[in-house]
Amino acid sequence: MSVAIRESAAPPPKALQVTLRKITETLAHELASPTATAPDWTEIEWMVARAVAAMHGVSPLLSSTLRWQGPDGWMQFLAQQRTHTESRQERLGALLQRIDEIAREAGIAAVALKGAALHAMQVYVAGDRPMADIDLLVRPADAERTARMLERMGYYESWACWKERAFVPIDGHTASGFGEHSGNDLKIELHERICERLPWHITDVSGIMFPPEPHPGLNAYPSKASLMTHLLLHAAGSMAFQSLRLLHLHDLAQLASRMTDTDWDTFVESSARGERFWWAYPPLKLTSRYFPARIPDRVLEALANDCPYLLERASRHQTLYDVSFSYLWVDAFPGIEWSRSLREILVYAAKRVWPDSKHLAGREHVAKCEPWASQAQWSHLSQGRRILRWLTSRQTRTLTMHAVRSALAQSS
Repeated sequence: MSVAIRESAAPPPKALQVTLRKITETLAHELASPTATAPDWTEIEWMVARAVAAMHGVSPLLSSTLRWQGPDGWMQFLAQQRTHTESRQERLGALLQRIDEIAREAGIAAVALKGAALHAMQVYVAGDRPMADIDLLVRPADAERTARMLERMGYYESWACWKERAFVPIDGHTASGFGEHSGNDLKIELHERICERLPWHITDVSGIMFPPEPHPGLNAYPSKASLMTHLLLHAAGSMAFQSLRLLHLHDLAQLASRMTDTDWDTFVESSARGERFWWAYPPLKLTSRYFPARIPDRVLEALANDCPYLLERASRHQTLYDVSFSYLWVDAFPGIEWSRSLREILVYAAKRVWPDSKHLAGREHVAKCEPWASQAQWSHLSQGRRILRWLTSRQTRTLTMHAVRSALAQSS
């Protein structure tokens, strides 16, 4: 099938919604519990499957997990993605080692977060798990010194927001192709705290992320419980804005399988101190839906008791499609069920209708710098025209459609 025919054969939005849901749920179950029989999909559905695998960051994992053989184009895509991921991981490993050495010399203590920590624990081997960037947590007092250190390493600060500061190589270049690519820039995100908006209120767990006696250079999380806490909060923030990835659930399941009863006790006790982990139940419940027996029932029960009623009820029925990049539509108020009071609902709704200047600046930055957003009409619409779209039609999500179109445009 030619590129032109393939692009014109893209399903209309309502049909694409059904296709995305079917493929997302199939691949999630296959990753968790591989079967011996390949799905009976059409050629277009196999192409859309590439988009789903790429959006969810699981192409490399599928290449080594699936027990069945799909079409040649699908199998080649998975194998190529694993090769790119392995090569990229080698570059990331070298960069982490360099950061560690320079931070030691500068007397700066940092924690290598999420994917870097999981690789250090040998949860994954090179080629398994894509990493878009390196996340570093430093104490607020060391933030500026760390920024200067990164600049000396050949990076500059390209963007900053309430959550992090993004650093990119001075000699960087535009991202290549679709999915993972070994040649894409290695970015560094600098954090002074670990937090997420749920859905607008900032929830902060920084107090349990830094080791009590850190040494200069890169440090590990204080415990598996603290790493689990961070992964859950990150997943919760992603769920609230329908940007969860299957890779997030796989991370949680893999870490959970390595946690002992003592580790889980530490996690539950951390929730019992200070502000409870009211947000932790939905991502852990969703993980247990696809990876059963990984999460102890007693932990789910304890977290369910702390979860707000409406959010807990919604979590019982949510699927990966509902809260992930696969979800096709722009919702006016995504994640409003994460609000814990009428006041939070009203504040969140107001911020969605009347975004402040920082939010608009962030939107403009994405529209200029992200390939999936730069050419999309939606990315450049005024707030008023966006609201009109909310009221009069169903708008497809830019990132999702970009992934689908990119997959359909690939040669078989």
